[in-house]
Amino acid sequence: MTKTIRFNAFEMNCVGHQSPGLWRHPRDRSWQYKDLEYWTDLAKLLETGFFDSIFIADVIGYYDVYKGNLDNALLQGVQIPVNDPLQLANPIALATNHLGIGITASTSFEHPYTFARRLSTADHHTKGRIGWNIVTSYLESGAKNVGQGGLRSHDNRYDVASEYLEVLYKLFEGSWEEGAVVRDKERGIFADPTKIHEVGHKGKYFDVPGYHLCEPSPQRTPVLFQAGASNAGKDVAAGHAECVFISTPLKDATRAYVADIRQRAAAQGRDPKKLLVHAMATIIVDETDAKARAKYEEYVKYASYDGALVLMSGWTGIDFGHYKPADTVQHVKTNAITSAVERLSDGRKIWTIEELAQWGGIGGMGPLFVGSPSTIADILQEWVEDTDIDGFNLVYALAHETFADVIGYVVPELQKRGVYATGYREGTLREKLFGGGPYLPATHPADRFRDIEKVKREAAANADERAA
Repeated sequence: MTKTIRFNAFEMNCVGHQSPGLWRHPRDRSWQYKDLEYWTDLAKLLETGFFDSIFIADVIGYYDVYKGNLDNALLQGVQIPVNDPLQLANPIALATNHLGIGITASTSFEHPYTFARRLSTADHHTKGRIGWNIVTSYLESGAKNVGQGGLRSHDNRYDVASEYLEVLYKLFEGSWEEGAVVRDKERGIFADPTKIHEVGHKGKYFDVPGYHLCEPSPQRTPVLFQAGASNAGKDVAAGHAECVFISTPLKDATRAYVADIRQRAAAQGRDPKKLLVHAMATIIVDETDAKARAKYEEYVKYASYDGALVLMSGWTGIDFGHYKPADTVQHVKTNAITSAVERLSDGRKIWTIEELAQWGGIGGMGPLFVGSPSTIADILQEWVEDTDIDGFNLVYALAHETFADVIGYVVPELQKRGVYATGYREGTLREKLFGGGPYLPATHPADRFRDIEKVKREAAANADERAA
């Protein structure tokens, strides 16, 4: 018997997300991404299917690697225009009672002090249903437009991320003690100053001396998502993430990744079974295999060759516009998503540029599953059993048709087999996912920052030793 299968909906505040060109389909709604009704309708739909969360991706910058310019990204609407993801948290929370809301924000472009306030505010407003997807960013255009001149090196971006997380843990976990907020109307005391602390952070990349601006939110630190697949990314994920996302088209690569990330988590003193790993995938389903295949063929007519290669070029840092359709993908060292380059050139499959465009035209880098409810359920169970993943980060081909089909066809079949939820746990997102309390466990590295005065004493002692 396979483990319970979990679903997240993978979205982005833009047109088409990972199926460029399908915004032209007459039934697609992704062009309505600017309207709150688009998001509230989707959120309500996902909650009927007991999805754990809606996971909203983001990029700061734009995809201008393909053919050396932005033209094809603009022509095809490939993740530009793109709106801010965090502003979607409140309307989604108001429209639902349980659905988690995962927000992507970059450690390269958001200062930790102001970001901590934004994230705590969202966790308050959603009553503890916020998750944060930790990313370091990979687009040169983003770095240039925030005045950085260009991206830091790949591994250095993860060094920055590690310190960034330390700052956030100090603010979220250590600045305000339990019981700091008194709200005593009789004595006229709202908060006890003796229980609210400056964090005193002075690091290599950030100086944050003062107090967190927010009282503790329901989860203190929101649920931590991470999708790093390079060595540096996997180290951060294994040390900090509670939910890890992977995007690879091949099952054996997924299996290897899951084994590696769980081993790394165990080596850092964490319970590897408490790390939820989700594989990105796209599901096209209908009553029968033949109807599902016909639906897929209908979708393919709208997929964009150039749009797919815009994405692939941006993710890898390789300009696929320089190659002919029959050319094969070769390994090139870049400063973008290094794991994406490795996946496409690791020898498990030899990709031509045309195959890459066809694959990426619907659903991006993940696998594409097409079939009847029973066929899809068999595939999902097989992937879970063979790779040790915990669930799937589902990408839409058509908004919101793809998710409606999954909920209408696949969820009932999985429930019938006893491998899918039939309800939600109460509480915060962390409680719903893991069944414990609302805060990060004592085994998480954030725990050491809860006694912030001790942390500051240790830092001062270390500084004295270095000076001596």
